[in-house]
Amino acid sequence: MERVELAIPDLLLLQPDVFGDKRGFFFETYRRNEFADFGITADFIQDNHSGSIKNVLRGLHYQLARSQAKLVRVVRGEVYDVAADIRRDSPWFGKYCGVILSGTNRRVLYIPEGFAHGFFVLSDTAEFAYKCSDYYSPNDERGILWNDPGLGIEWPVPPGVQPILSSKDAAYGTLAETDAADLPVYGAGKRWPQRIDPCES
Repeated sequence: MERVELAIPDLLLLQPDVFGDKRGFFFETYRRNEFADFGITADFIQDNHSGSIKNVLRGLHYQLARSQAKLVRVVRGEVYDVAADIRRDSPWFGKYCGVILSGTNRRVLYIPEGFAHGFFVLSDTAEFAYKCSDYYSPNDERGILWNDPGLGIEWPVPPGVQPILSSKDAAYGTLAETDAADLPVYGAGKRWPQRIDPCES
């Protein structure tokens, strides 16, 4: 598996080794010891799988007290996946990275605790699978408005298209409007060296 470091160092894009022949293909989506070598030591305890139609936008989501690190990938289809750093006191506060994840490129994105996450579906349908380091907690559920001008996320939404949102996602406020007590805090831990690579991949 190849490690790709992005401009926000705590985010990590992984390209698995895929073995294929005329029968099909095989690859490992998660291997604890190898991921630990990359610095990913989260204890993943919940797996989620969602299906979405074209132009659906989910996010930007995070949990507060029961913060979740996530390991995300696309099983079928293609999405533009976004992770925004909303950790108070982080050097990258208010910055984001966006990458294409698909059933074809088979990339895996590691998102540490303290990031808001979302994605926009580019294909006719998409199936999205991810591991979480803590359980879903409705009382800890929070969000940031998907088109927050302060974040300036360049979603690849075609001209004239209105993303399909849940009522909850459409009602979230901006990062600037969010009370500091409702934001995660940048803490100690493993930090990758800063890179100048663009986040768009």
